Amino acid sequence: MAKIKILHIIKSLGRGGAEMLLPETLKLHDKSKFEFHYIYFLPWKDQMRDAIIEAGGQVACFEAKNNTQLLLQAAKVIRYCKDHHIDLMHCHLPWAGFLGRWVHARTNIPMLYTEHNMQERYHKITKILNKYSFNQQSLALGVSEDVSNSIKNNINPAIPVKTLLNGVNTSSFVRKSREVPVRSEFEIPKDAIVFGNVAVFRFQKRLVEWLRVFAEIESKNSNVYGIIVGAGPLEHEIKEELKQLELEEKVFFPGLQTEVKPYFEAMDVFMMSSSFEGLPIALLEAMSMECAVVSTNAGGIKEVIRNNEDGLLCDVENWEELAGLCQILIDNPQKLNKFKMTARKRVVESFSLQRMVEELEGYYEEVGTKLQGDRVTR
Repeated sequence: MAKIKILHIIKSLGRGGAEMLLPETLKLHDKSKFEFHYIYFLPWKDQMRDAIIEAGGQVACFEAKNNTQLLLQAAKVIRYCKDHHIDLMHCHLPWAGFLGRWVHARTNIPMLYTEHNMQERYHKITKILNKYSFNQQSLALGVSEDVSNSIKNNINPAIPVKTLLNGVNTSSFVRKSREVPVRSEFEIPKDAIVFGNVAVFRFQKRLVEWLRVFAEIESKNSNVYGIIVGAGPLEHEIKEELKQLELEEKVFFPGLQTEVKPYFEAMDVFMMSSSFEGLPIALLEAMSMECAVVSTNAGGIKEVIRNNEDGLLCDVENWEELAGLCQILIDNPQKLNKFKMTARKRVVESFSLQRMVEELEGYYEEVGTKLQGDRVTR
């Protein structure tokens, strides 16, 4: 039987969680059964492009400066689908989803949509468009039970909604190095405890609050440091807070990084202060790299971390409690090491990327094989 041709459609190939999954899943997909294509629209956000090509994907950029221009690329996407005999579209995040549903309605090409966020957190216009277009697709996948329930409660769709938990490549994200170059780069002592985060600098990550928590920790412990990897629209505000708190010598911002493993190796604790989440990829990567987790219980985080078993959690609205939870690990090195090991064990057992890819391929085969069979009978 011919390969099933999958077209992923996503707004950008920057270093967001959804975007990072694309090359990682591609490395594990069975390419004897599937052929993978990728379309994105923001040429200045292309950090994942080369990784996808290296992993065997075909990538095209249809440039669009805003969401309206993105939707106007529908004719080009339809032409691409026809020229490359695409069997199935897989769209990620709302605006790529709106475009994919438009193409689906005009071509009958089956469409899967992965939702990475809670409906309640979207802009009013996005929520309205999502609600009224959601049934123009074949299947919706939520990255956590919270996300899937949010779809069901806010949209009440007629199409199936399944939960496909995000995963991490636990064979790739492994702490290996005894020497940690990142610590040397920032002149962090070998015996220091390093708190870290990897995030897009958006309001839901609450990195200003993260810095305030770190300031509380640092006021009681001199041998602690912080590393926040990423960039985004709130970068100026966050760095202004860094100055106000006089933490320039203790918390470091290496910027946007395509390769984050060296930074995870430098961290002891992955601390998240988010107000809401889907199921963050950076959290799973950090756990796979043996970082202990201290976090708010936002969204899918509480589906990953079982409090006091895999890490330490507090309620979203009580983010100030993160400082006390971190102090527990500072005061008890054995507990810190225990949570490093249990974090790794948790993702290996329940959140491996191989498990995610196998489930995803099941959906691809179910839809794609039926379509190819229909073509043969016609």
